Amino acid sequence: MTRFNRRIFVFGGGAAVGTLTMGGRAAAAATFPFTLGVASGDPLPDGVVLWTRLAPAPLNADGHGGMPNQNIPVDWEVATDEGFTAIVQRGTATATYGEAHSVHVEVGGLQPDYDYFYRFRAQGHISPVGRTRTAPAFGTPGRDLLMAFTSCAQYEEGFYTVYRRMAEDRPGLVLHLGDYIYEGGANKRIREHAGAELRYLQDYRRRYAQYKTDADLQAAHAAAPWLVVPDDHEVENNYAGYSRSGNSPELTDPEWRQRRADAYQAYYENMPLRGGARPNGGNIQLYRRVRWGTLATFHMLDTRQYRHDQACGDGWQYCPEAGDPTRSLPGTAQENWLLDGLGQRNGTWDLIGQQVFFARRVDANDAFGLDGWDGYPASRDRIQKGWVQRGVRNPVVLTGDVHRSWANDLKVDFTNPASPVVGTELVSTSVSSGGDGADTTGIPDSAYNPHLKFYSNHRGYVRTTMSSTQMNVDFRAVKKITTANQPATTLRSFTIEAGRPGLQTP
Repeated sequence: MTRFNRRIFVFGGGAAVGTLTMGGRAAAAATFPFTLGVASGDPLPDGVVLWTRLAPAPLNADGHGGMPNQNIPVDWEVATDEGFTAIVQRGTATATYGEAHSVHVEVGGLQPDYDYFYRFRAQGHISPVGRTRTAPAFGTPGRDLLMAFTSCAQYEEGFYTVYRRMAEDRPGLVLHLGDYIYEGGANKRIREHAGAELRYLQDYRRRYAQYKTDADLQAAHAAAPWLVVPDDHEVENNYAGYSRSGNSPELTDPEWRQRRADAYQAYYENMPLRGGARPNGGNIQLYRRVRWGTLATFHMLDTRQYRHDQACGDGWQYCPEAGDPTRSLPGTAQENWLLDGLGQRNGTWDLIGQQVFFARRVDANDAFGLDGWDGYPASRDRIQKGWVQRGVRNPVVLTGDVHRSWANDLKVDFTNPASPVVGTELVSTSVSSGGDGADTTGIPDSAYNPHLKFYSNHRGYVRTTMSSTQMNVDFRAVKKITTANQPATTLRSFTIEAGRPGLQTP
């Protein structure tokens, strides 16, 4: 394979590149196919997944982005420098029409705990350049890890400045905890969705393409490898397993199941996931474990596909039926998988990446949110008691979904203020969902929930720096996302000390 032209774009900042002649292949395409950028994900000590998707006309209604019904060869390269003078791996993948010309390259043979750069070329064009990083070797902690996470990016409600500010931190790893897209139809606010409510595969493909044309999102993907898990809006708001939330009553049950299957197919096509996540019929394998040397283990949960339906019709209310001990939010098999993994204690930090509010939160009337873990308290109880029984020293739950920032101490018995703290929950606010938010300092319902330690109603992300002795946590906010390119500030910082569960003020 001939070497790439040096005219490259770094971290999602460019548009098109001139056509090239590549190793005897004719440079036939007149339009730029890499409009959706590049991404990497699921790092291992010796490799990482590289992703792109060819879409010269990304908003075409058929969901195929202007690509022909034929397979397209896509060359890729990995180097140790941005100028690609030291190329360490290269190859050719095939982008197929059946998977919307998405590419998932599982690169191996790389050095552990190392920074790399990657790029693609196809149809006479060269892609933007991405930066990625491999995990440390399993027996070593590696370098300290700067990890950022966020969730909930409603395209219509504001600009994606949060993604840009995350990219500028140059993290070693990014977690996205769900609601990467929203399924609703056009409802113009700051920006407007293309098309109606998502129903078919082509609709979901087009919606991902619209979101991925955003330069700030492309910058965040190009800055670091991502670990991703979906929540509900990647399919339909508040769905549970095969139970609908009532948002699409016009669909028959088989039609809704097909909608769910199409949504999973589009999710796989548009995320830097390994081949094991390729959907099988109407199901997709998303929960998985990623080890970061002896520093951390990431247990990424799927809290939608296997859950029992929400009790009492969902919402916020008092609901005794939610306490049924047979009910599970992740499903019994995933509960057991999580506890087995926690019991291995392979890293200093056990980080549970998941979607919905984990700590108990009730109001004066003992009402609570039925879509989160309060709606499945026996399931939460089994997991918390399970990690205590297994001697897990540093469990940290990472959460999205609620469009607010929270920091919570976790207790086996939330009703007893004297109960010992056994873990920590960090909740990221949204990228854009909820609009600008407001300056608030009071913790809602704090009188009934003394374990809740911080709250903010601004858009932003959580930035963590992990070492073998402590985790430093910064709650970052962009206070105005209805205006583009605003600064980020740190609203509050905490420290979690290894071996001492709970939040400390530095």
